[in-house]
Amino acid sequence: MNTTTLAAGIKPVLFVLTSHGLKGSTGAATGYFLGEVTHPLAELQQAGLTVEFASIQGGEPPVDGLDLADPINARFWQDAAFRAQVAHTRRLSEVDPSRYSAIFFAGGHGAMWDFPVEPAVRSVTRSIYEAGGLVGAVCHGPAALLNVTLSDGTPLVAGKQLAAFTDSEEHAVRLEQVVPFLLASALVERGALHRAAPDWTAQVVVDGRLVTGQNPQSASGVGAALRDLLLGKA
Repeated sequence: MNTTTLAAGIKPVLFVLTSHGLKGSTGAATGYFLGEVTHPLAELQQAGLTVEFASIQGGEPPVDGLDLADPINARFWQDAAFRAQVAHTRRLSEVDPSRYSAIFFAGGHGAMWDFPVEPAVRSVTRSIYEAGGLVGAVCHGPAALLNVTLSDGTPLVAGKQLAAFTDSEEHAVRLEQVVPFLLASALVERGALHRAAPDWTAQVVVDGRLVTGQNPQSASGVGAALRDLLLGKA
């Protein structure tokens, strides 16, 4: 049986994008990081899995990392169907969590501002996870997990191994004074067991139904791990 046949009975994966377009008070533009969408998307689509898109505010979210020298980015950015999907995202607060097998939070610095404070991030993530679904995130995407609690009040990340954009990487891009907090340190404060790799090297951590990646270099690996869990290969 091929993967497309296996995927036929699996609910869609919900990709969530930031709607925040500025790096703090700097005036510099940001948004979701394109490769952190396209690279996981390629892994899932190749396996016949369906992906739908939402963002914090709905509509067309701002994009960052528009590197069209990357062939995967270029392929999707030139695809009319993909462009229509990301131009007309659903507002996260309006989605029905029961429709999805997994939720995935793409990174990009914008995620640091709106993911942690959006109530729908907490409620939709909790609903999908407690229904047996998967939760994935890459780079700054794990900012979404910071304030998610389970029904018993336990932080989702407490006691779980995960990866996220490291404090060292934030210093390397000289934004440690711009972002509202240092992501890895904040997750550790919530009880997460952060597993860091050297700067800009791929690091994917799977802990049960939680799949996280450290940086853009980890995006394909997060998609592959979600794919394998959904298809029962892991």
